[in-house]
Amino acid sequence: MVDRFESMSLLLAVVEAGSFSAAARLRNMPLATVSRKIGDLEAHLKTRLLHRSTRQLSLTEAGQSYVVACRRILEELGEAERAAAGEYAAPKGELVLTAPMVFGRLHVLPVVADFLKTYPDIDVRMILTDRVVSLLEEHVDIALRIGELPDSSFIATRVGAVRRVVCASPAYLAAHGVPMHPQDLSAEACVTFEQMTSRHDWRFLSGKSEISVPVRSRLAVSTAEAAVDAAVAGVGFTRVLSYQMANALQAGDLDIVLAPFEPAPWPVSLVHTGQGILPLKLRAFLDFAAPRLKNRLTACGDCMNDPILI
Repeated sequence: MVDRFESMSLLLAVVEAGSFSAAARLRNMPLATVSRKIGDLEAHLKTRLLHRSTRQLSLTEAGQSYVVACRRILEELGEAERAAAGEYAAPKGELVLTAPMVFGRLHVLPVVADFLKTYPDIDVRMILTDRVVSLLEEHVDIALRIGELPDSSFIATRVGAVRRVVCASPAYLAAHGVPMHPQDLSAEACVTFEQMTSRHDWRFLSGKSEISVPVRSRLAVSTAEAAVDAAVAGVGFTRVLSYQMANALQAGDLDIVLAPFEPAPWPVSLVHTGQGILPLKLRAFLDFAAPRLKNRLTACGDCMNDPILI
């Protein structure tokens, strides 16, 4: 007998992952098991859901409409299970949240730790990643997003903003001089953080106009921590988000330059789907976390305005 709910979930996993093998790895299941269960589902429905080839996997016309229905059914099932478990009568159950890695570790995790002490019947699963996690497809209750939000039906609560700053070590500035205009960077060594800025040019604001400045990437790294560490070591200038270098700034290991030319700050928001009645665990987290994150970002902003800035 086909377990249709499991098969629906596996079908969504295959579609979202793009292949049977990727879905098998995500679900920690043998590839043969995933393939067999999808085949059993197709046999039960008496129709083909997926076009399979060695290079590509795509949905048939029947598969496209079936996947839409699967998403709706599984979401409604999850909603019914949460209601039956009492998540709408008392704040309890598992809360799934996602946040960027560095911000999540520095700011969200301390808030979550205090939240767990206050709500002993709520468990939290944190997904710390710099990719944008789909709340609906990955069954996430709430996300902390940094940046302008696309138009959607989701509900967002703004908790602050972060700056995009250029910084270097005091020793590097003493040896090479302090840039007075973004164009001065074109002659300097730079550390580029590829998820933050281009390796080839950085954009600034001059009045109301945007200017693009070519930079020499002496070192390209894949994490903000590495970019900050390289700048502290004197490799050159780097550009990161303000919270990512706040500790180095406070320790006197980095100074911010070209502050008058910074782009507009990026908003920081707590985002949830807003569908139906909010489970009390989610309402409790929003009420608890939003003011505390605002306070932390305000304190971080005060740190950014320290008189040692150049």
